[in-house]
Amino acid sequence: MPPVKIGIDIRRMTEFGVGTYIRNVVRTLARLDHEATYFLLGSPDKVKEIGPLPENFHTVALNQLEHSLKGYWEFRNTVELLRCDLVHIPNLFSVPRLLPCPYVMTVHDMLEHLSRPRQQPGFWGAWHFYCTKWTLRGAARIFAVSNFTKTEIEKLFAIPPGRIEVIYNAIDERFLHGHASMADRQVIGERYRVTYPFLLYAGRISPHKNVGRMIEAFSALKAELEKDHAFPDLKLIIIGYDLSGNPELRRTVVRSGMQNDVRFLGFVPIEVLRVFYDAAKIFVFPSLYEGFGLPPLEAMAHGTPVVTSNVSSLPEVVGDAAVLVHPENVFELMRALHRVLMDQSLREKMKERSYRQVTKFSWEKSVRRMMEVYREVGRNNRDLEFSDLPAPKDGRTTGVA
Repeated sequence: MPPVKIGIDIRRMTEFGVGTYIRNVVRTLARLDHEATYFLLGSPDKVKEIGPLPENFHTVALNQLEHSLKGYWEFRNTVELLRCDLVHIPNLFSVPRLLPCPYVMTVHDMLEHLSRPRQQPGFWGAWHFYCTKWTLRGAARIFAVSNFTKTEIEKLFAIPPGRIEVIYNAIDERFLHGHASMADRQVIGERYRVTYPFLLYAGRISPHKNVGRMIEAFSALKAELEKDHAFPDLKLIIIGYDLSGNPELRRTVVRSGMQNDVRFLGFVPIEVLRVFYDAAKIFVFPSLYEGFGLPPLEAMAHGTPVVTSNVSSLPEVVGDAAVLVHPENVFELMRALHRVLMDQSLREKMKERSYRQVTKFSWEKSVRRMMEVYREVGRNNRDLEFSDLPAPKDGRTTGVA
């Protein structure tokens, strides 16, 4: 039987979150699978970010906008022309059900469908919800990035649990290169003027990330540390996106009197981010909702103590290696930060547990399971196509060349 042909939608490869997922999946597939034929559907320029790929990987350019009727038909017709046995849609998308072959879909979280009904009431909100339900029910298999996300899909869309496969995310291998050197730390000192102890947050800057309460908790922590005569120069560094769309955070800083102690750095490349993870006293991640939650795991890879939320997928991801708090309780968050900062024996235990927890998640383990599903779904599709062929007149069976 010829190799299975698999299409992978890479059109969102440059996006934060989904793009990281696509790059790591493709890189790992390229390392593990030299049998199946892979078609990367999207921009050839985006594929260059992945690096060299083996001969069984082919880039197929798509020129139309993804969110357009022309973009939809271009994608569908390309899949048909390539005679794909299977397509992997690596993000929640509402209209791939009419594809000419089976598809599997990765669902990273259900946040859009928990918040959008309030943003899009009436007909359009209901239409979007039912289109998504229709699409998920049409998928040959759904990859949920955590058990929490799987449960959310089941509850919201009544998808049978047997159709949903939990395949965990993992951290980028660049976070596994060991501790930062003194030269690395000098870089953040010279380039970013960071020469003091700091707490760190890294991630999106959006309402569900709960950054405002984190700033309030940090303000209360500074007052508590002043009583202890400890860490007088402690800062909070916030590395994240979309700050311009959240002016309320700047006002929170001013109200809290933290103008000199809270720094917003915006985007930093991974090579620099790993140094910040390594140098931070605590990584703080008080998110209200996460489908998986990679940043705490990235910090743990450096042995940095993590304080995070006790809701959504985060307890599943961090296990017993982090201190969990109710994310809406500012003083509970402050007390947890104070305890982790001041208790050296606790910090050492968290460091050891962090290293162990990180090893539970790997792209190789996750992608090997994806490959099994690809082959199962792709070959089932071929069997169905074969069964639809007319039987030979002499009663003999036919074979597949």
